[in-house]
Amino acid sequence: MSRFYAPDPFDKKGCRTRCFDVIFGYESIAGRVFDVALVVVILISVGVVLADSVAALNQRFGVYFRALEWFFTLLFTVEYMLRLWIVRQPVRYARSFYGVVDLLALLPTYLSLLFPGMQYLAVLRVLRILRIFEVLHIRRYKRASSILLDTLFGSWRKIIVFLMAMLTIITIFGALLFVIEGPQHGFTSIPVSMYWALVSVSTVGYGDISPVTPFGKLVASFLILIGYGIIAVPTGIYSAELMSRLKNQSDGRACEQCGITGHDRNANFCRECGAKLSENHSLEQ
Repeated sequence: MSRFYAPDPFDKKGCRTRCFDVIFGYESIAGRVFDVALVVVILISVGVVLADSVAALNQRFGVYFRALEWFFTLLFTVEYMLRLWIVRQPVRYARSFYGVVDLLALLPTYLSLLFPGMQYLAVLRVLRILRIFEVLHIRRYKRASSILLDTLFGSWRKIIVFLMAMLTIITIFGALLFVIEGPQHGFTSIPVSMYWALVSVSTVGYGDISPVTPFGKLVASFLILIGYGIIAVPTGIYSAELMSRLKNQSDGRACEQCGITGHDRNANFCRECGAKLSENHSLEQ
């Protein structure tokens, strides 16, 4: 059921076991109802935080928003403590991904007592809806997300090389514009000029700092052209790695019953309808 908890032989009444089945389990009806209700409460609490950030709504309903926020925070605190109580290895759960996310959902409201405004970071609790993948048992989407993450990690070396090249270009052009334009035109330092170069090469162009001299504009135009030429490089790196992984993980076999393709090479049954796959039936034939 979970790597954090196994039924305790001394738990004669089975209280912790039943709580675990509801809170961590998703096979039973009670477990599904609990998780779906939790997702709904999380979305409502995030909506309260978003509404509280609107000045007009805050002036009229600020007191109610703060009361609701503390209500949700206390509710999630009780749930978090309950999760720690029912698992056999609470420290291991607290250090897991979901354990850290559950804790981050609580801290902003408590920290707002010392640092006003921190309560708006409570939107981090929206990460908790990732449990919906477990609730709905959507293996296909979990598999797809796993492929995307594996692709990202598989291409990190090429992306690092690209970022280093971009940093070099930004540093060189930032220094050039600092020398050409100078502080009188807003380029007060090389780091500030590097910020302008980053905004320009990414083709964002905020316009808060811009060259004034003809030579500075010429250099800026050249940097923008470079940006257009290399902006698609990381996308190409990621796409090539993704296609390579998809090609290695799937074959051309099509299900004879539903016709879907893209099965794993070692798959014996269709991932959609469950029918047995033919070993020699392929789209390539």
